[in-house]
Amino acid sequence: MTVGTDMEGVMRAAIEAAVWAPSVNNTQPWWFGTSAYGQDGARVSLHSDSERRLDIADPDGREMLVSCGAALFTLRLAVQARGYEPRVRVLPEPDRPGLLADLVIDPAAEAEPGVGPEIERLYRQVKVRRSHRGAFEQRVVPTAVLTALREEAHREGAELFLVSDPRERRALAAFTEVAEQLQRLDPEYQAEAARWAPPPGRHRSEGMVERSYPAEEAFTSPHFATRDFAQGRPWGAREDRPPDPGITGVVAIITTRGDDRADWLAAGQGMQRMLLHASAEGLSAALHTQPLEIPELRALIRVRLCRGGHPQVLLRLGEAASALGTVRRKPDELTDEEV
Repeated sequence: MTVGTDMEGVMRAAIEAAVWAPSVNNTQPWWFGTSAYGQDGARVSLHSDSERRLDIADPDGREMLVSCGAALFTLRLAVQARGYEPRVRVLPEPDRPGLLADLVIDPAAEAEPGVGPEIERLYRQVKVRRSHRGAFEQRVVPTAVLTALREEAHREGAELFLVSDPRERRALAAFTEVAEQLQRLDPEYQAEAARWAPPPGRHRSEGMVERSYPAEEAFTSPHFATRDFAQGRPWGAREDRPPDPGITGVVAIITTRGDDRADWLAAGQGMQRMLLHASAEGLSAALHTQPLEIPELRALIRVRLCRGGHPQVLLRLGEAASALGTVRRKPDELTDEEV
């Protein structure tokens, strides 16, 4: 591959940023291809890694593609932060289902004037953003911020549906608890989860390592159950947190009009754009995938609580007292040169 030095730097920066996208159980189910493109331009391709799909929790690969959508938005953002406007094709080759997107970086396609400050603001949050697991501080999220978050998701073809009715919030909390308990009763699910939550002291660059989740569950009212990554063992990080019961925060669901692979990618892009904007406002998100992994519960949530939209991500937003740690694989491990 022969590309200009600047294009090599842009590709490297884009992939280095994309690896920090959120993914279910921190599976990081993606890899990237790089190649030359005309007049010293470059192409970065995003591929799913089906070996990292959660076969029990996510047999259709929906959550895998939502995760990859978050990586795709981060790729785009990083290219824009370097001053270029990438040309993006989503699902470009139907006979290659693992190829999710192509990004062409043309040296002549500079970013439009005026987008710099917004792009830089989001880009600075890529390595700062962290998923939260627990209660939030006593801070009211301003309406203007929530409006902006809804707009961010909408720009990527998704919708951020804010759940303000107390009865609907209690219902979603109950569904989350039911799903969590059903999954704890499933030996195959538990075995799969254990593969992505290693014991303390294991040096892993993936999955839910000990510093990624709290040692003690923080209760909220209504209570949204968190995953028991330690499976009853005394593992996890000790952290500062509000006294129980804590603040639930803003409850929201990311929905899409359709429910195919393109919609799942759009949901991930909208989620990441919204999460980075929230991080810039000092907010964190707690993601609750459990009820959307139970087909019957997901269908019920869609019909009764999403006004017909397809629920892709259930989350809570608020100000966290502290940030937990995380790990990521090295970009070189995830990059392959393509012809």
